[in-house]
Amino acid sequence: MSARLPSATVNGAPLGLEGVTSATNALDWLRSSGLTGAKEGCAEGECGACAVLVARPRATDAGDATEWIAINACLVPAASLDGQEIVTVEGLGSPDELHPVQSELALRGGSQCGYCTPGFVCSLAAEFYRADRTSPGCDPHALSGNLCRCTGYRPIQDAADALGMPSGDDPYARRRAAAAPTAVPTRLTSATGTYARAADLSDALALIAEHPEGVLVAGSTDWGVEVNLRAARSPFVIGIDRVDELRTLEEHDDCVVVGSALTLSEIEQRLGNRVPLLAELLPQFASRLIRNGATLGGNLATASPIGDAAPALLALEAEVTLASASGERSVPLSEFFTGYRQTVRRPGEIIRHVSIPLPLSPIAAFHKIAKRRFDDISSVAVACALDVRDGVISKARIGLGGVAATPIRALSTERRLEGQPWSESTVGEAARTLRDEGTPMGDHRASAAYRRAMLGTALLRLHADHGEPVSTDGVRV
Repeated sequence: MSARLPSATVNGAPLGLEGVTSATNALDWLRSSGLTGAKEGCAEGECGACAVLVARPRATDAGDATEWIAINACLVPAASLDGQEIVTVEGLGSPDELHPVQSELALRGGSQCGYCTPGFVCSLAAEFYRADRTSPGCDPHALSGNLCRCTGYRPIQDAADALGMPSGDDPYARRRAAAAPTAVPTRLTSATGTYARAADLSDALALIAEHPEGVLVAGSTDWGVEVNLRAARSPFVIGIDRVDELRTLEEHDDCVVVGSALTLSEIEQRLGNRVPLLAELLPQFASRLIRNGATLGGNLATASPIGDAAPALLALEAEVTLASASGERSVPLSEFFTGYRQTVRRPGEIIRHVSIPLPLSPIAAFHKIAKRRFDDISSVAVACALDVRDGVISKARIGLGGVAATPIRALSTERRLEGQPWSESTVGEAARTLRDEGTPMGDHRASAAYRRAMLGTALLRLHADHGEPVSTDGVRV
């Protein structure tokens, strides 16, 4: 029997992956194959000009078996699409028979120079086919990762608002009823390195044990930027984005356990509002296009001091479970980061899941300070979780990002709050302590003085939003 040739289904037809390297992104592969609708605008997942659709398993049990997800093709390794289904702007419609999204954009003047239009079309198409969309019009946040440099947003939004529902004979709507493609174990080797998709967790652990120099890649929203902009290369790239054991979400009496390779969009859909602090964080995390690929495991493993997930998980007192061929161990997230871009993760270890203890603190908030409301990196991130019983703060947990070499807990401020009345006076004194937490630096996003000022306002805002007394059962009275 001959070996299976790696390929993906693109716009309904097979497209071979022979010749791609571990550093070839999906955008370059598609464009080299003649599908030039998707464009490279930024090469770091911020503009959306490269958006395409992929068929993925439905995130929740309700509704269809498959959902169409828009992703940044400039970040995703082409090799990771082996066995998968992709739709580009060329596959949605033709000049003679426009797709409803294309038709509305053309009718309402939503395409100016046209460079960004294919990306807008694909992001809007993903929203058009969203299974729980039950009425005409689209969620504007579906376009949060798409930029129009001609500033033509009003007609684009007009087109989104005018969209109806898919017709009964729409092939992409009908496709949702069938199962999504399964993950295909893949190994592609070139002169510059190897890409290997792990079949399961044991395979992933064996690969990283055999290749300790290898890079683990899930959504590739960080590694893809390094490859594109900094020419990063690895002799061995291990794809773990579709490993079932890393994609679980379990709710127990004492904790919520979130698999490290679940995308942030999947976590949003599956958790809903059951962890309010995460529900507040996730819509502010980059853009929908990024959240469709990014994972909690990846965000923590990169150990960025400005990663948004870490401050929230620190405030939630989360634990990280690390797996290796020799077993598993759990580490409090407060002990996970050891320095700039450094963690306690040892060679051969994979983040398996993140555990959030229950019950949750009833007062919680995530404050993100950035130059843009969405699709931007935080200058400062502050996550707070407080228990107030009979008017007294019994527990305070505060996670900070952007003010030190690692995400940190505001330990001095927590001590200043605990045991004190939940009052404006207490909060004012603690706010002065919070200003001095960390070692903020000045850079192109914000000065050190500005970062300290924003720290000082976080608790004042928290009290303004949640200042009413809270009873012992967590209900405001």
